[in-house]
Amino acid sequence: MGARSKGDAERFRSLAKRMFFSNETVEAFLSGSSAAQVRSAADLIGREMAVRERNKRERLYRKAAFPQVKSFEGYDFSQVAFPEGYGPGDLMSLAFVDSAQDFVFHGQTGRGKTHLAIAVGNACVRAGRTVRFFSTAQLVLMLTRASREHALEAVLKDIAKADLVILDEFGYVPLDVEGARLLFQVMSSCYEKRSVIVTTNIEFSKWGTVLGDDKLAAATIDRLVHHGRLVEFNGPSRRMDAALMLGKSEG
Repeated sequence: MGARSKGDAERFRSLAKRMFFSNETVEAFLSGSSAAQVRSAADLIGREMAVRERNKRERLYRKAAFPQVKSFEGYDFSQVAFPEGYGPGDLMSLAFVDSAQDFVFHGQTGRGKTHLAIAVGNACVRAGRTVRFFSTAQLVLMLTRASREHALEAVLKDIAKADLVILDEFGYVPLDVEGARLLFQVMSSCYEKRSVIVTTNIEFSKWGTVLGDDKLAAATIDRLVHHGRLVEFNGPSRRMDAALMLGKSEG
């Protein structure tokens, strides 16, 4: 074979390996095929892999159910306070997902907590990870309904397939006893198995009020911070800034 033919053969071998073809089948095909046939077969496999990857990503986005897609591009970290020894690059590396570490994104409304949580989730999906995004109130309603319809186990199993669970706006709506305990069940099932990001404007000291049970709140916080990090969002409201800019442009 010429140099080009060797390159074509190596490309075919690489692609065929990713499709789990046996070495015997690969070598048998190469030994009886022309350079043009090898290139055509490699192109076919490459095209099929691209289609599968696109379909997989579309399924992951549907499963994630982000309210809108956000990215890290242009995100202003200047008002985001990470724990000592940890920074934006560590977060964006997604290494925390492999070790099932958690985050609590805390700050007042409009500081960019949800944007960053979705950006992390989006990066995970693009890396082939399974993500589930819920507003906390939405999740509690879903769990309560499933419990009453005797379908809770199936819902919990479905959530357990995720690599990352994002619980947005924790504390915006007070929970009843049943809802609080179901939410705790989800967080407990994630503990040391998959990562959780919680966005909230509620300080830890007031979580007992949200959950209606100080002991349940303490247990929830313990699970989140044992393998997790608190990230503080400071500075002015980004929504207010955007509204002011819009007002100026319209004026």
